[in-house]
Amino acid sequence: MSGEVQTVVAARSLIGKRSCFIGVGRPSAAAILARMVHNPDLVLVYESGTIGAKPHRVPLSIGDGELAETADLVVSVPEMFNYWIGPGRVQVAFLGAAQVDRFANLNSTVIGDYDRPRTRLPGAGGAPEIATGCEEVLVIAPHNRRTFVERLDFLTTTGARTTKVITDLGLLEPRDGELTLTAVHSGVTVEQVQEATGWELRIAAAIATTEAPTDDELQALGELLSR
Repeated sequence: MSGEVQTVVAARSLIGKRSCFIGVGRPSAAAILARMVHNPDLVLVYESGTIGAKPHRVPLSIGDGELAETADLVVSVPEMFNYWIGPGRVQVAFLGAAQVDRFANLNSTVIGDYDRPRTRLPGAGGAPEIATGCEEVLVIAPHNRRTFVERLDFLTTTGARTTKVITDLGLLEPRDGELTLTAVHSGVTVEQVQEATGWELRIAAAIATTEAPTDDELQALGELLSR
């Protein structure tokens, strides 16, 4: 259920937004759910060059054929970054990462020493350009000490434009440049969030509880994930 709540809360963050640059997995599920329930005019943009894609299921990859088949237009990857991302024509970006630090910086490159890593990750892709080209960045990540670390093993992407980090435990937002816990999901305690964080987490003076998913949201998400 925690994963469903995370996806629903992420989808709600796109209410009123014009366009969203997304990757696969939970960010894609959240953006598609937002179009289904909250914001049917939301323009979905994928790194493969599809603009205005209208998938009816979660894509297997950014090269999934349904994205091109349902898009308003398809452009080359260089055009995507030089014309759409670089000049700021896409409003919001959804990013994920293997590690997040207290300043919302992201690591998607390696775990361990760069020259001799324990795990070599997919890498930056277009994330550094996306994070600086889009007006606002939302991050979706699982909340545990492997992900929320005191120090990144590698700085892949700056957190300068991140406005929210949505986890399976709650919501973190930058306050004076540092991530601060502002809300928890129902049934989650502040102590649980702190225990799952690799540094002394800032806690807002008033902690909200995210609104539980509605029947409409859960039904739409179930339909989306079953396709």
